Amino acid sequence: MLKNLLRPNNFKRAIFFIVGDIFISFFTIYLAYFLRFNLEIPNQYYYSLIKLFFLFAFFKVSFLYFFKIYFVSWRFFSLYELKRLFLAISFAYITGILILFLFKNYFLPFPRSAIIIDYFLSLIFLGMFRIAKRLYLENFSITKPPAVIIGANEKTLNLFKSDIPYSIVGIYEDDEKLIGSYIQGKKILNIKDLENVENAIIVKDKKLTKIFEILKEKNVKNIKIYNTLKNDIKDISIEDLLARRPKELDLKAVEEFIKDKKILITGAGGSIGSEIARQCEKFKAKELILVDMCEFNLYSINEEIKSEKKAYLINVSNYEDIERVIKKEKPNIVIHAAAYKHVPLCEENPRSAVINNIIGTKNTIDASIKYNVKKFVLISTDKAVRPTNVMGATKRVCELYAQNVKSKDTIITAVRFGNVLGSSGSVVTKFKKCMENNEPLPVTHPDITRYFMTIPEACKLVLQAASLAKDRELFILDMGDPVKILDLAKTMLKLYGKNEDNIIFTSLRPGEKLYEELLINESNKKTKYKDIFVASKTLFDINELNKKIEKLKKLSLKKDIIKILQEIVTEYNHH
Repeated sequence: MLKNLLRPNNFKRAIFFIVGDIFISFFTIYLAYFLRFNLEIPNQYYYSLIKLFFLFAFFKVSFLYFFKIYFVSWRFFSLYELKRLFLAISFAYITGILILFLFKNYFLPFPRSAIIIDYFLSLIFLGMFRIAKRLYLENFSITKPPAVIIGANEKTLNLFKSDIPYSIVGIYEDDEKLIGSYIQGKKILNIKDLENVENAIIVKDKKLTKIFEILKEKNVKNIKIYNTLKNDIKDISIEDLLARRPKELDLKAVEEFIKDKKILITGAGGSIGSEIARQCEKFKAKELILVDMCEFNLYSINEEIKSEKKAYLINVSNYEDIERVIKKEKPNIVIHAAAYKHVPLCEENPRSAVINNIIGTKNTIDASIKYNVKKFVLISTDKAVRPTNVMGATKRVCELYAQNVKSKDTIITAVRFGNVLGSSGSVVTKFKKCMENNEPLPVTHPDITRYFMTIPEACKLVLQAASLAKDRELFILDMGDPVKILDLAKTMLKLYGKNEDNIIFTSLRPGEKLYEELLINESNKKTKYKDIFVASKTLFDINELNKKIEKLKKLSLKKDIIKILQEIVTEYNHH
């Protein structure tokens, strides 16, 4: 009971500071008179002292409240709040002096110089009252372990004002322009001079991998990263090091595309589908229709989504099932993320890849067209470019169908991107599992490279691209520079504090390329967003394509399936 009573909140904080300010105001006006009259106040001036105290105390409290000074936590009072306190007190005295001269006879006799002295004393004592706890915590508190901040920017200031489990003892930078200047009274030092540090908090977004390498060379054991949006500090992860961080996300355009729409998402329980669902909820979709054939995955995302939604446990390769859902729900937008994406498994089970990827996509597109879905978005992959495996070839067939089917009033578009970090079956997830089990990291080839993007980044860009769609475009996301899987393995070993010798080279798996591509040719066009491009359309007779897809449905032998896939996707070179 007593603990709850003493626990701070905005109301209790405001009352505490108001009472404190009133006591300080009385002290400063008394001290001002005391100094003005050479340490002995004449009796005839005590009455005006009391009147001036009430006058200026009232306006000080009023303006401090107006400038929201009473809602700032004691320990987080900063230079910004100090400036606002200066303005509040200045306005209080300007207003008080105006009242004083309007009703001068009521306040006489009063010494004018005492008001000026009181003004400066109020600035000093009210300011000291605000920063007292912070000075104590920063200079005398020894309960928190020391840490340095890597980077000097707005995030650095936020970190100083945040309640973190570390005591900040220094700021380091690699930018020569900033070295030698000061933040919060601490000199910014050169990161090259860093030594004997155990804890470091990175606040920089750029050159994160380079900074991580420097800190590891300096034997910094505990490397954290500061997340401004969540206002928290977490261990640096491989996702942080590889994140693309697209700069030109037009969130307003994405919200206009999603807001108040009924959106059906296939593969809604998967890595991409579930994040698409989260983003749609964030951007205020009217209702989400979640479709997946995995019971657990569908259950998980259905429990997570709190807005209006429905869940359908169906397989999109069954036309009657997906048609029934689209007919019943009448979605405005269909986002098709359902697909088999694991290259080796699709190589071993080519018929399943054909049925799930091609037939599932065709069924969903056909049902969307039949029931006048306004916009259909196909999630594709970089493996569809000059494919060397069954999975990539099936996804290329899906792209061709999306670009050539007679769509009536339905706008159809496809979005192609590379690997996403942390998705099920991704190399990052595999490496993490190996390290947790103290197993060596298997790298198929020393020169193998892949494009990477975090799942939230990829999904935001998918929705961004979809908002641009007019019809039949194949959008390509700029994935940045490709990453060598060997370098990725070495970096992850460093993150886990393991030796780089824990790497074994296997060999390329069936259908696997050394290098993935995002474009079939160089005729892609720029969009108004620098991270999104449009590939040129590939024409294919839709009647011929439908015939070949019907043939694929009936085949079971791998060689027969590959033969038909190569007839459709002429650039498919099966390895």
